[in-house]
Amino acid sequence: MAPLPSKIQTYKYQPGKPAPEIPVAANDNARPKTSTIVATEWKWIDPKTIPTRRWLYGYHYIRKYISTTVSPGGLGKTSNSIVEALSMAADRSLVGETVHERCRVWLFNEDPRDELDRRIAAACIHYGINPEEIAGHLFVDSFRDQSFVAAVQAKNEVKIAVPLAEALESEIRRRKIDVLIMDPFVSTHQVSENDNMMIDAVIKQFWQPIIEHTNCAVEFVHHTKKLGGAEVTAESARGAVALIGAARSARALNGMTQDEADKAHVDNRRLYFRITDAKANMAPPSAKSTWRKLESVSLGNDSMDRPSDLVGVATEWKWPDTMASVTVADLRAVQSAIAGGEWLDAIQSGQRWAGHVVAQVMGLDPEDRADRALIRECLKAWKASGMLRVETRNNEKREPRNYLVVGEWATDPGNNSTS
Repeated sequence: MAPLPSKIQTYKYQPGKPAPEIPVAANDNARPKTSTIVATEWKWIDPKTIPTRRWLYGYHYIRKYISTTVSPGGLGKTSNSIVEALSMAADRSLVGETVHERCRVWLFNEDPRDELDRRIAAACIHYGINPEEIAGHLFVDSFRDQSFVAAVQAKNEVKIAVPLAEALESEIRRRKIDVLIMDPFVSTHQVSENDNMMIDAVIKQFWQPIIEHTNCAVEFVHHTKKLGGAEVTAESARGAVALIGAARSARALNGMTQDEADKAHVDNRRLYFRITDAKANMAPPSAKSTWRKLESVSLGNDSMDRPSDLVGVATEWKWPDTMASVTVADLRAVQSAIAGGEWLDAIQSGQRWAGHVVAQVMGLDPEDRADRALIRECLKAWKASGMLRVETRNNEKREPRNYLVVGEWATDPGNNSTS
C-alpha cells in the first residue's frame, strides 16, 4: 500500500477514545517501509439475504453515505432543505418525494437563528404542520451561534478537530439523529476548498467515521463557482471535486431560464428552479426535471410600524402540458393550410415561416414570446410524429431551402391528443 501523503495528518479514530498524537513525517522516507494488506475472497451470498439500501428520502438521502446539493446562491436551496427536513421529521410527502421512514433531522445553516425560525415557521404554515407532528424530530442550529470547524489548515497540513468529531458523534447518538444537513459545506471547515487532498482528508478522517458509527445520512449543501449563466452540473461545484466524488448522490439546482419560462407560460421565472442529477453528463429535458416553486407566505407578525414578514417556501410544481388544449382538428387545419401553400421550416424565414400558419389557425400571436414558444412546440411535436415533415428543394432562385409539407394526414378529429 502506498504511504499517505506527508501533508495529511492521520489518526486511528475510535468512538469515545481520544486520538493519539501522530507526528507528521517530514518526508516519505521517514515512514515505515513495511505494511500489511490482505485480499479477502468473496464467497457467494444469497441475494435475497442482502439488506436493501437504506434510502431515507427519495433517492438522495441514504444512511451511511454523504449526499450533496450544488446550487448558486439565492436560488432557493435553503428553502428546499427546510421543506425536505420537515418532510422527514413529520413523515409527510410535502413535495412529491417518498419518505421511506420518519427521521430525526438536524439542520445546520449559515443564516441567523431568527431567520431560520421565519423560514421554518412559514413552511409549517403553508403545509399545515402542527408542532406535535415534528416534536422531537427536528433540530435546528446556526453556524453563527455554535462554532463548527471540522478541520484547519496549518501550512500544508490538515489538522482534524478530534474533540469536535467525538462531541458530534456523541450528540448524534444522544438525539438519535438520522439525517444531518450542513448548509453550506464551506462553513464546516477551514482548509483550502480547492485542494482535493485536503478536502478528501476532511471527508475521510472527520465525516466518514461519524457516519459509519452512527448509521446516519449527511447532506452537504455546496455553492457553485461563477458560471455566467451556464448550466449547473457536478463540474460547477466550487473548489475541489473530492466532495462530489465522495457523495453517494449529488444533485444540482438550476433556475428557470427565459426560454423555459416562455414554454411554460410563466411570468416570474425567478420563483422557479429545477433539481437534476449533478453527476449526469447532461441535464434531463426541463419538462422532465423535478421542479420547485417559491410561494410567498405571510407570518402574520405585523405591528403598528412594520408589515408582516413574507417568506418564500419551496413547493412542488409540475411542468404544464402546454399542448393539452391543442386538438387534432387544429392539426388538420394546419395541415390543410400547409398543403395549400409554400411554407418554410426555419423561423428566420419571416412571413413565409410555417409558424404563421399555426398562429392563424390557433389564434396565436407569433410576436408574443409565450405564443411563439407554443407554436414552435407544436411544429416540433408534429414533425416528430410524422404529421409534418421537412422537404428540401430549390426555391424560385434555385437555392435549396427546407420546406414544411404534410406527412401523415390526421384522421381522428375526436382525439384531442396531437403530440
